[in-house]
Amino acid sequence: MPKYYVNKNAQPNGDHEVHKEECNWLPLTENRIYLGFHDNCHSAVREARKHYDQVNGCLHCSEACHTG
Repeated sequence: MPKYYVNKNAQPNGDHEVHKEECNWLPLTENRIYLGFHDNCHSAVREARKHYDQVNGCLHCSEACHTG
């Protein structure tokens, strides 16, 4: 199971993106919150919603959860 993180810094549209640990677009350590190990991005996004109302999957590493 991969480790997931959510970006503390919102995108211009307000989304806080969820990333796998190996993602090339993973935020710096100080700019992310650890979400734990998850079977899939859907579970990680649910966990991220405990921190932020507006959450989206990363287009590159969590494409199944990316809503555009």
